[in-house]
Amino acid sequence: MILNKALMLGALALTTVMSPCGGEDIVADHVASYGVNFYQSYGPSGQYTHEFDGDEEFYVDLETKETVWQLPMFSKFISFDPQSALRNMAVGKHTLEFMIKQSNSTAATNEVPEVTVFSKFPVTLGQPNTLICLVDNIFPPVVNITWLSNGQSVTEGVSETSFLSKSDHSFFKISYLTLLPSADEIYDCKVEHWGLDEPLLKHWASLPQSLRFQPLCQSSQRLWSAPWGCLWASWALWWALSSSSKACVQLVLPDTKGSCESHPEKEGASPSTGAEEWTC
Repeated sequence: MILNKALMLGALALTTVMSPCGGEDIVADHVASYGVNFYQSYGPSGQYTHEFDGDEEFYVDLETKETVWQLPMFSKFISFDPQSALRNMAVGKHTLEFMIKQSNSTAATNEVPEVTVFSKFPVTLGQPNTLICLVDNIFPPVVNITWLSNGQSVTEGVSETSFLSKSDHSFFKISYLTLLPSADEIYDCKVEHWGLDEPLLKHWASLPQSLRFQPLCQSSQRLWSAPWGCLWASWALWWALSSSSKACVQLVLPDTKGSCESHPEKEGASPSTGAEEWTC
């Protein structure tokens, strides 16, 4: 990897700020970045995008020489000639080669990326949702983002953005995973980057640890103290089973210290979530 952050970018960027005039401190309502591009010696590779309010409008596929819209419907109202992006890449390549010689091949600094995983909508088990993996503070713009479900690679329902620019000349990238949340699945966003000593795994589960299923007789200092907790749980189970031959009961208790003798029926507990279900 060659050159420092500013030199490697070699970007020809035009930023348009649309906001009311007046006053020393102008707060932008919207920010559009047109012609954000970089070229780097790794690969070699480069990228050309148009962005609006931090979202990608389109990028130019440098291999197929085509404009790829983030929302295909936009292509019906506006067009962009990819040859303009290819010309910028040629200028960037020439500039990079010149600057490499001028800087005595100074290596770029690998930044440590920051990773956050969250869901697009409030989680309801069994209802379609989307996981979002935000990888921030990326430099240089070379990263591998993958998804795992219970440790197994997931490729279906995965998509991601291009590298999106930041004012400090670093980048961020977003990866998406569509899914049906279930209580027994744990997802990981796996990030590989030169700034990391080893791949970084960011965990996500449908049920937080504080709401995982606990043994029926496990006491909670916040709700009750033994032996009343065990007596209450036993009564609830007896009432449910006696009221209907098909009745089942699940108790969700906070994760606290304390336990009592386990029941033989608990042997069907889920090892991955700590969930214990009473089934008919």
